[in-house]
Amino acid sequence: MEGINLVSTFAEFKEGKNIDRPTMMSVLEEAFRAQLEKMYGEGSNFDIVINIDKGDFEIWRTREVVEEVEDPATQISLEDVRKIDDSYDVGEDFVEKVELSQFGRRGILNIRQNLAGRIMDLENANLYNRYKERIGEIIVGQVHQSWKKETIIHDEDKNELVLPKTEQIPSDFFRKDDTVKAIITDVEMRNNKPVITLSRTSNLFLEKLFEQEVPEIFDGLITIKKVVRIPGERAKVAVESYDDRIDPVGACVGVKGSRIHGIVKELHNENIDVINWTNNKQLLIQRALSPARISSMEFDEANKTVNVYLKPSEVSVAIGKGGCNIKLAGMLIDYQIEAYREVDEAEAAEEEEDVLLDDFSDEIDGWIIDALKAIGLDTAKSVLALPVEEISKRADLEDETVEEVQRILRSEFE
Repeated sequence: MEGINLVSTFAEFKEGKNIDRPTMMSVLEEAFRAQLEKMYGEGSNFDIVINIDKGDFEIWRTREVVEEVEDPATQISLEDVRKIDDSYDVGEDFVEKVELSQFGRRGILNIRQNLAGRIMDLENANLYNRYKERIGEIIVGQVHQSWKKETIIHDEDKNELVLPKTEQIPSDFFRKDDTVKAIITDVEMRNNKPVITLSRTSNLFLEKLFEQEVPEIFDGLITIKKVVRIPGERAKVAVESYDDRIDPVGACVGVKGSRIHGIVKELHNENIDVINWTNNKQLLIQRALSPARISSMEFDEANKTVNVYLKPSEVSVAIGKGGCNIKLAGMLIDYQIEAYREVDEAEAAEEEEDVLLDDFSDEIDGWIIDALKAIGLDTAKSVLALPVEEISKRADLEDETVEEVQRILRSEFE
């Protein structure tokens, strides 16, 4: 009965772990043979017959009958054989059945432990290979545990997947049993255990979400040329159609935003700009900075920078909240974009009487000046022309800080 339990236990385990029959048979045979080698010093002269379907097994030992034994592991004396069966002669093979009781309690325990270890190694290898082939796929799982540095996700088979905090959107907040959608970015073995890493901040995650929502992308009629993101804030997706009858932007957005709405919701209201791709960098910048209207631009190919000139009212639109719009536009073309106000002669004359914020670097901290310049306020008069509350909100500064800056600037003109 112990033998039946030993084999049937791992036969059931096989079904749960999806290990194929030949592999399971091989593992069972190796486990028994390893224990036989420990007990008898030799395992090659044993025949192990396993019937997983019935949950039983038999072990037969073969030894050569000799007059004088030189190797007890493979030989048996004629005298000893004839005590069992007197029909044997020297030179014949004596076959006898090995009973489970001969293994002893410790031997059975060793077999169980060996089997458990081997099967776990097989399962880990299968899991590694299965997920290695799925890198770049979106997976939907359930939150098992959420910690400070990472969240553990369970797939449909209860395998553990890791979603690091660094790969989560800043506004992500997970509770146990929440459903999470993410992309598989990496699979590696650590201490013989597969570690499957997920991401929700990857550009590829956004690209795959578009493939799921837009059939034309999945079918290859529309191609995503490039994706740039500041996760949780804003993203720009450049698309191109190989069919002149298809409007790639319209297809991606959908009627009344029906297609892109699901993506925006999944990304916690991340602003997504879908633009028509073009190899013309100048035109691509204009599309990327829309709705801001660019008056002119200058390329510096050596330093990979572009200076764009806009009307004063358009500068803040081009820069965007926290400078993310102009930053993403630069990432889209692999150039650094700098925005400047375009002024006419009358404004230029007035500008000459103005003072640049950089001239106050000895009185105002550099990070404050940078924050003001990021929203298009690069001169003293431009800062003094706006209410404190508006500057605070747009530059993400404290009211007291803005009031102090305006006091310093005001004293320059007084």
